[in-house]
Amino acid sequence: MLGEPLPACPTKRRRLREESVLTSTEEGLYQPKTKETRATYEAMLSVIQQQLGGQPLNIVSAAADEILAVLKNDVFKNPDKKKEIEKLLNPIPNNVFDQLVAMGKLITDFQDASDAGATTANSDDALDDDMGVAVEFEENEEDDEESDLDMVQEDEEDDDEVAEHHGSGAMQMGGVIDDDDSGDANEGMSLNVQDIDAYWLQRKISQAYDQQIDPQQCQKLAEEVLTILAEGNDREVESKLFVQFDYKQFDLIKFLLRNQLKIVWCTRLQRAQDQEERKKIEDEMKDLGPNLAAILEQLHATRATAKERQKILEKNIREEARRLKDGSVGDGDRDRRGLVDRDADGGWLQSQRQLLDLENIAFEQVGLFMANKKCDLPEGSYRHLSKGYEEVHVPALKPHQLDPKEKLIKISELPDWAHPAFKGMTQLNRVQSEVYETALYSPDNILLCAPTGAGKTNVAVLTILQQLALNRNSDGSFNHSDYKIVYVAPMKALVAEVVGNLSNRLQVYDVKVRELSGDQTLTRQQIEETQIIVTTPEKWDIITRKSGDRTYTQLVKLLIIDEIHLLHDNRGPVLESIVARTVRQIETTKEHIRLVGLSATLPNYEDEALFLRVNLEKKGLFHFDNSYRPVPL
Repeated sequence: MLGEPLPACPTKRRRLREESVLTSTEEGLYQPKTKETRATYEAMLSVIQQQLGGQPLNIVSAAADEILAVLKNDVFKNPDKKKEIEKLLNPIPNNVFDQLVAMGKLITDFQDASDAGATTANSDDALDDDMGVAVEFEENEEDDEESDLDMVQEDEEDDDEVAEHHGSGAMQMGGVIDDDDSGDANEGMSLNVQDIDAYWLQRKISQAYDQQIDPQQCQKLAEEVLTILAEGNDREVESKLFVQFDYKQFDLIKFLLRNQLKIVWCTRLQRAQDQEERKKIEDEMKDLGPNLAAILEQLHATRATAKERQKILEKNIREEARRLKDGSVGDGDRDRRGLVDRDADGGWLQSQRQLLDLENIAFEQVGLFMANKKCDLPEGSYRHLSKGYEEVHVPALKPHQLDPKEKLIKISELPDWAHPAFKGMTQLNRVQSEVYETALYSPDNILLCAPTGAGKTNVAVLTILQQLALNRNSDGSFNHSDYKIVYVAPMKALVAEVVGNLSNRLQVYDVKVRELSGDQTLTRQQIEETQIIVTTPEKWDIITRKSGDRTYTQLVKLLIIDEIHLLHDNRGPVLESIVARTVRQIETTKEHIRLVGLSATLPNYEDEALFLRVNLEKKGLFHFDNSYRPVPL
């Protein structure tokens, strides 16, 4: 009776903010029984609702039932089916009709209305377990007039359990869900904002396709999906995502829609080029409502320092290695994955890890390795066999004749302010003259491969003068506080020699050169007062490895690495780490740091040039064989 009060709903049931697509269907209408047909049916309802223009869900469901009946009628041809559907939806484009036909083929459990009454009572039992949520379809036991009563009595304590705002997607449009099942419905749907970086969406899509998608196609698809998510209209976003993924990635679409705001705005923040752009995005988030402000607060609340993230990552890697070694992964272990596997679908990161046996892959021969199967001696060589040993006589290489196009650069041709650095010299030698233009007047990276005694130190001085020129005032003074130069030498004895050499040659410019090695440490103040730091690879590796304090390493504008051919030595990984961190700093700060490598003659100098990011097209690679040695061996 209308005069009687509505019975109170059990406390275990709650009303979501919007009415569910499936729970709103009336008795006798189609009810999907599997996860796949449920996904397709929801997509069809979304398309139909767009065509009808915001009609109530019961009308949309009834229209869907009629359309399914038409699509499943084998007597009709496609043109006839289109005419029948247009009687319900008005004229529709061909692409919409094609979508409906495709979705109709995917719905395999549809029954005609005449058979629906016999199976309604057992429809709940027929639901596939894969759906994960037991959806209850309530029978309409009251009179038709009671359908107008939309209000549902709720306990006050249930008010806090209302579902997320509709901005998280239209796939879950509400309804009555049992508490015991709601946890299953949302399982794996949460996303921690701290896990989202600039390329999170691309990895997520690749994971959904089991790494079988082409990387370039995946990148393009991720950008298109991000653009769709940013549009904001739930219905349109849902429809476009189903078209984009061809209705095969229902779980992924559901996940993206539920976390739509987080994905869009956290990705924008991570792609910000600088702090100013990031601040502008954060201000925009604060102005656009409480939902985005809450995401921003969550970001700030969970933001860990670089050192903390490094510690957590190292801890998780150790635990992962232990689990792989033991061959067991327990439930307790899964709970300790921390930041690395916080995402419920963190299998992507797991699949990328491999347990490496470093001892087996170590390069034991290091610099003694000889890859040449045959040794061809130069012309004029001969062998002399003696008792117990063999003598091989190799004549000194004849020096290359000076090419008519070659020109030796005289010191007088250098800028006047640069003359004191080459005091006592009248001209540069052949190697230095060849490198002169690039070293002194260009900021490009350089790899110089030349024999011992070819004057590589003078080339280093030319690159130092180029940096001084960038910080030279019109009155001849220099802004020494705006830059730092690091000279990496392989041995402590060579470090001391370089310090003495550079100090004498650059003291006229008031440039301070200091040693930083295991024997000689510098205070923070001394480092700030020093323009050129001469150090060993191991010491500079320690300095750059500290992520907490990079105030003076960020001022480095020129990095000179002497004897860089030692990459093929047991100290090679240290040099590799130094270069890798420098390149990473360039990519992060967008500030150029010039890399200059000085090396002995190498057979694979082009590979080393690529490692140093030398632009081969801009004449940054210089290779001179032993014929350029000033004094033959």
